[in-house]
Amino acid sequence: MTNIVEYFNAKQDDMVQLLTQLVEHETPSHNKAAVDALADTLVEWLEGTQPSSITRIPMTDVGDMVIGRWNEDAPQKPIVVLMHTDTVWEVGTLAQRPVQIDDEGRLYGPGAIDMKGGLAVAMTALEGLIDLGQMPNHPIWFAFTSDEEIGSHASTPHINEMAEQAGLVMVMEPPTSEGAIKTGRKGVATYTITVEGRSSHAGNHPEEGINAVLEMAQQITAISKLQDLRNGVSVAVNTIEGGSATNVIPAKAVATVDVRTFSQYDMDRIHEELMDLFPKIPGAKVHTELHHMRGPMERDEQMERTFEQCQQIAKSIGLSVYEDTVGGGSDGNITASLGAPTLDGLGPRGAGLHADHEHVIVRSMPQRAAHIAAMLRDWQFS
Repeated sequence: MTNIVEYFNAKQDDMVQLLTQLVEHETPSHNKAAVDALADTLVEWLEGTQPSSITRIPMTDVGDMVIGRWNEDAPQKPIVVLMHTDTVWEVGTLAQRPVQIDDEGRLYGPGAIDMKGGLAVAMTALEGLIDLGQMPNHPIWFAFTSDEEIGSHASTPHINEMAEQAGLVMVMEPPTSEGAIKTGRKGVATYTITVEGRSSHAGNHPEEGINAVLEMAQQITAISKLQDLRNGVSVAVNTIEGGSATNVIPAKAVATVDVRTFSQYDMDRIHEELMDLFPKIPGAKVHTELHHMRGPMERDEQMERTFEQCQQIAKSIGLSVYEDTVGGGSDGNITASLGAPTLDGLGPRGAGLHADHEHVIVRSMPQRAAHIAAMLRDWQFS
């Protein structure tokens, strides 16, 4: 049998070419036409791999979602390879920062690590299995979503549907900067706190006013006490607006709160506390609105078993991988919170997510492709 690592090492230049082509498709989340242009390219690629089916899901405000399925009628649950095509970079960024590779073998470009590199690795891994005649006899689904960077609101129902059927979800987000696969992600929730007071003249009738900013200050003090960084709970008031003039008692103040936890228990507990906020100043009103909640990807017993098999498959082809937990969220939070075995951070190494120095370490791409191919081929379902 062909040595799979050597096979993909020989594909490194092809992977660089593919990644360059993907990066040169600029795909900001809110630009449907731009994201759809990449969807067209992905459909063409899928057609060349002769899948069982290709589904293009039309979206109204964001790019279309694309799903390719192989071995659709084979036994076992499918392995879902979950990727997103959108980036945080506006069209025109590429003209300012074109794709380049430095002397250290780092490929720079907008969207390179988040997550065009993951697409390139997964696409090459599947092509390799087909070329080697090593496609497994279980279903494989490639799902390309289009709105991950803005909360996955349009794609979440479709991700939920796939997660409920999946035997394994492989999320092609980048690993940690040290190269670790992500086996725990904090859940993320965002809230708006609105305080209503009563305006009055600050000089002539201050006693007639109810100071919304003062009430908000007391709410912020109470909210801050919910934070417990030692146990992985962060609760941060990150923006605040209030008042209209120095001589007017403010009638309104608005703040936003970012909540992140490693456990659903803590997420639910903090949610209840924020929804039950009550005014400290007589006559003031406090209202809490939840804007977005994405449950945590918990490192539980199922995750331990899933990563152990992932690690053993890597070892079987002469590679080593390790794990870590992180504070940021991804679509992996969605699938894991629904109970689907999920591994995240399976893309190539690099750094600079959402930053001008965003890059992929080229030499990591063949190893990641070999590992992904081996997982797709050798995974044993419990």
